[in-house]
Amino acid sequence: MSDDLKLPRAARIFVSFVALLRANGFSVAPEQTTSFLAAIELLGPRSLEHIRRAGLATLAPPPERRATYDRLFDIHFRGAEAIELAEGEDEETVRLQEEGRGDDEPPLADEANESGLAAARAEALVERRFAQVPTSDPLRQLSREAARRLPRRRGHRRRRARSGPFADLRRTLRDSVRNDGEVLRLGRMRRRQRPRKMLLLIDVSGSMKARTEENMRLAHALVQVAGNVEVFTFGTRLTRVTSALRLKRREQALNAASFLVSDWDGGTRIGDALQAFLAVPRFGGYARGAAVVIVSDGLERGDPAALRDAAAKLSRRAWRVSWLTPLATAPGFKPQTEALIAIQRFVDDLVDGGSSAAVVAHLLSLGTRRAA
Repeated sequence: MSDDLKLPRAARIFVSFVALLRANGFSVAPEQTTSFLAAIELLGPRSLEHIRRAGLATLAPPPERRATYDRLFDIHFRGAEAIELAEGEDEETVRLQEEGRGDDEPPLADEANESGLAAARAEALVERRFAQVPTSDPLRQLSREAARRLPRRRGHRRRRARSGPFADLRRTLRDSVRNDGEVLRLGRMRRRQRPRKMLLLIDVSGSMKARTEENMRLAHALVQVAGNVEVFTFGTRLTRVTSALRLKRREQALNAASFLVSDWDGGTRIGDALQAFLAVPRFGGYARGAAVVIVSDGLERGDPAALRDAAAKLSRRAWRVSWLTPLATAPGFKPQTEALIAIQRFVDDLVDGGSSAAVVAHLLSLGTRRAA
């Protein structure tokens, strides 16, 4: 290619932003890209907000995907800067501060729970970077089988069926007209099957450090294949990361989530986090009738009574509550920690969560379960 046909260096960042939008499912025509560059040249933008508005005017993202557009814009143009919450999302993050005397200095993330075997109470606010690794076999299995094996519920609408508990009078009368008023066969109907809501709560504290990255990749895969999934992380804070994980490309989604979550590899206050979750009506509504899956080792350093009360409330709202812990690797596992003993009678499943294969196997088995 000759030099005069090469794309100017100043324009490459804007064209690559359009490519990022297309990679995440936005429909952008070549004419819109040209208009985007022309608008930037015409306006002579002095701030990123001017570029954002030029993109909104020329690239025309759908209104229902405005939040995704803003998230991709921040990731692309701001880089390592903190991603600001979209307007109206000030409840997306619930921060849980430790109420102490202030004489304990929070450890650095690399110094706290380096082995991943002990739970800490102090809060460590850090950022995390996720390595780019190939998709594992369990995640491929989840993407391939989720549509037919994730839990479903009976909807209110009815559909035609060969057999069912409801009579299809309309179809029966229509057929009788064709047969001179004789009813030869009674039509039947049954309720439609709809995907059940799922709520995934992931422990990102120091004691779960070895499993955090793979659990987040699994959460992203689950959000991509099921549209009614909500994902929260908790350690010393509770953070909703669903909007970030809806980004199509895994690396970009995890990068966005890493900016939202500030308590990676820190302390463990599960009870306080779950109480905060239930205290926000919008968040608590996500659990109503849902399959709730908590991925945590249960090494609680807070008050077990708070965890027990939160687990009891969740069990009353949810269709089924599953607690997946890396400690339950052996058959016939019996909890030994105070926290797991406290919540045992309020959960339907207390099973292995020490590997992606185990977590995926349990998620796919939920479609055959019934609420206890």
